[in-house]
Amino acid sequence: MTYKRVVVKLGTSVLTSGSNKLDKAHMVELARQMSVLVRSGIEVVLCTSGAIAAGREHLQYPVLPDTMPNKQLLAAVGQSQLILAWSELFSIYGLHVGQLLLTRADLHDRERYLNARDTLNALLDNNIIPIINENDAVATNEIKVGDNDNLSARAALLCDADLLVLLTDQIGLFDADPRNNPDAKLITSVVNIDDNLRLLAGGAVSGLGTGGMATKLEAADVARRAGVEVVIASGHLPNVISQVVSKESVGTHFSVTKNPLESRKQWILAGPATEGRLILDGGACKAVVENGRSLLPKGIVSVEGQFERGATVLIADKSGHVLAKGMSRYCAKALTIIAGKHSNEIETLLGYDYGVAAIHRNDMVVLDSE
Repeated sequence: MTYKRVVVKLGTSVLTSGSNKLDKAHMVELARQMSVLVRSGIEVVLCTSGAIAAGREHLQYPVLPDTMPNKQLLAAVGQSQLILAWSELFSIYGLHVGQLLLTRADLHDRERYLNARDTLNALLDNNIIPIINENDAVATNEIKVGDNDNLSARAALLCDADLLVLLTDQIGLFDADPRNNPDAKLITSVVNIDDNLRLLAGGAVSGLGTGGMATKLEAADVARRAGVEVVIASGHLPNVISQVVSKESVGTHFSVTKNPLESRKQWILAGPATEGRLILDGGACKAVVENGRSLLPKGIVSVEGQFERGATVLIADKSGHVLAKGMSRYCAKALTIIAGKHSNEIETLLGYDYGVAAIHRNDMVVLDSE
C-alpha cells in the first residue's frame, strides 16, 4: 500500500540538534524531504515541537523562574518565531503552511474535535501543509495534551492519516537502554504493545523537550488502534522521511491492530481525558473484553473519582489493570449506588433510568483485547 496522508512529528531535540537554539540548516533539510512527498502526491501534516526553545533563543536566553506563566511567555514569543521559520523554509519549495494550535479541550468536545478535523482537511485539500502544535501560551495542566507525541497521534486520527512518523534523537526502540547498555538491540518491528514493552521505554534526556520513548509508545498505541501505522526513527538519519515512506527498514515500525476503531471510538480513545475509574469483578471483565458486551452495574465492584454523566472513565480489573475506556451513562454518585445491583433495580434505587448499561458497548474502547 502506498501512503496517502502522513503525519510527521518533530521533537525539540531534532529541531535543535541537541543545542539550545533551532538548527535552521537541519530544518530546511526536513522541509525539503517533506516537500518531496508533497510533490509525489502524498499529503503531509507537520506536528512540531520547539516553541519554548525558539522563545528562549529569540529573547536571548533570559533567566526566568520555572513557572507556568514564564513557560507560557516563552511559548507565546517562540510560537510566532517557529511558524515564521517553517513558513520561510517551506516557501523555498513553493509550499504554503497553515498553523493549527490545539489543547486537550479542543479534542474533548466532540463538536470542536470535528471542527478541527474540518480545518485540517480544508488545508490539505488546498495543498497547504498544516503545522500543528499545542497551544502552550494558554494551556494549563488541566487542558494540556502534555506532549507532542500524543498530540501528533491525535492529529493522525483527526485527519485520517495512514502513517505517523515520530522523529527523535534515538534511532528507534531498543530492548534495553542504549545509553548505558552497549549490547542493546534495536526492535525493528512491533505487532503488540504490552507491559513488557512499556518497561523498556525511558524518559527524555535532552532537557529541552517534554516527551521521551514512553510518550512515543503511548502515541503509537493510540494511532495503531485507529488503523495508523507508526514508525519511530532518528530525525538526523539522512533522508529519513523518504526512507520511512518508502517502507525501507528504518527505526521501529508499529503495525496496526487487527480491527481498527471506527470514528466515534477513535474520538473516545484520543479525545477526552479520563475522570474516574470503575473496578470490575471477574465476570464483568470477561464479558467486556472477551465477549464484546456492555458494562452492566452488576459487574462493578467499586467506583473511583468524582465525575458527571457522560464523563470518560477507565475500566479496570481488581488488580488495577486497565481493560477499557468508555463514556459513563451515570455519574459517579449514581454508579456507587447501583454498583453490584441488577439493571432492573436502577430506577427503584435512583428514581430514574438512563438504560440498563453503565457503559454501552458503542461508547467503549477495549484496550486489552490483543
